[in-house]
Amino acid sequence: MARRAVEQELSRERILEAARHLFITKGYRAISMRSIGQHLGYSHGSLYYHFKEKAELFYAIVIEDFGYLSSCLNSVVNAPEMEEFTRTELLLLEFIRFGLDHPHQYEIMFMTRDEELLAYCRNEQGRCLELFASIVRGHLDQEGQHTEESLKSIPLSLFLSAHGFVSYYIQEKASFDEIRPAALAHVRILCENLHLPASRR
Repeated sequence: MARRAVEQELSRERILEAARHLFITKGYRAISMRSIGQHLGYSHGSLYYHFKEKAELFYAIVIEDFGYLSSCLNSVVNAPEMEEFTRTELLLLEFIRFGLDHPHQYEIMFMTRDEELLAYCRNEQGRCLELFASIVRGHLDQEGQHTEESLKSIPLSLFLSAHGFVSYYIQEKASFDEIRPAALAHVRILCENLHLPASRR
């Protein structure tokens, strides 16, 4: 197949989607550029137009998925005020929704134990946590009743609690819609126990 035809037919997005699926289902070390090409029905040489090596492909997946999660979290900042939920509650629900509606992506982003892969994820994890924390701190600052220490510890506690919730229900293969009542209860218990600003529900 001519190179121009390959460029048009085998898009970067298709490669990322296939590689993400294979990395999760078979493991990073078991997958090669050749096997990704075979999965797509192309020679592995056609992948090299977009990615020089498997590690570059994996990092591209990490960047794309964290970018999408960041846009989801930022949407909470720009959303109109609601009587039913506080901004922190909305943030937690959005994080949980992302994890359960995109379990393959979430596992790569936050649940891999492979040290080589963690090296690609840690910086993006840190940026994500800082974004999450900055949104929570913005909400807490409205009250003006929190110490400098609590402004550091509360966002991390909330993040880790949401992550634990997502990790558990990913193992159960549950979608967000299926466990939405449990997610709402979890989020409200967290916020109440940490004495966060309350919604007007």
